[in-house]
Amino acid sequence: MHPRKLYSCLLAATTTLAAKVYLAGDSTMATIAGADGTQGWGTYLKDRISLEVVNNAIGGRSSRSFTREGRFTAMANQVARGDFVVIEFGHNDGGSLSNDNGRSVCGVVNNDYNTTCQITYNGVQETVQTYYTYLVNAAKLFQSKGATVIISSPTTRNVWDGGNYAFAPSRFVGYAKDAAAAVGATFVDHQIYTAELYRKAGSQTVNSYYPNDPLHTSPAGAQVVARAFVLALDATSSALKQYITSK
Repeated sequence: MHPRKLYSCLLAATTTLAAKVYLAGDSTMATIAGADGTQGWGTYLKDRISLEVVNNAIGGRSSRSFTREGRFTAMANQVARGDFVVIEFGHNDGGSLSNDNGRSVCGVVNNDYNTTCQITYNGVQETVQTYYTYLVNAAKLFQSKGATVIISSPTTRNVWDGGNYAFAPSRFVGYAKDAAAAVGATFVDHQIYTAELYRKAGSQTVNSYYPNDPLHTSPAGAQVVARAFVLALDATSSALKQYITSK
């Protein structure tokens, strides 16, 4: 092989081997160190793909608070060209700004994703944006670093919590899908794939995945949710799917 071609192949291989997957999200994705019996699905993604996973998800965060606290920026300073970034929020983004908790986003008015709200939080004036806008801005930041962005819909709650199967997609699913389309990122519908695995598993099994509340999963539940993400990813054209090792 010509030395120049050999060098190019080795460089490509090195880049591929060095690629990492960075996760940004809330407690449903985060690695939980406590002893409350719950765990986030991001903890187990490493068992289903061949790339290193860097889990930057943290409990209690929304797209807004993750932005305000500088966590997207901190991640972008770590991300290298060729890496992948998965963004998944939605559980802490709802709520009213009239009693602001620092996490609620500005609601979409007249289908205008550019809607903003003026809030004073902890004594500081803040322009609060929509969930869509926070995701778009974060995605663009990572793309500027040469990363491939995947925007994921939030996980579903326990669809068997009321005794019968009941699932309805949250409004954040559509917002996430639109945000992904706006920046040319891959959209992964994690929520519907999780709901479908839960439907097949049945009430008794799924209820055992939720030791404390209808949102936070046990380690066993988190492994199922990680599988749902991989199944949803595999249904897309994302380059990340080539690294799937287990479905």
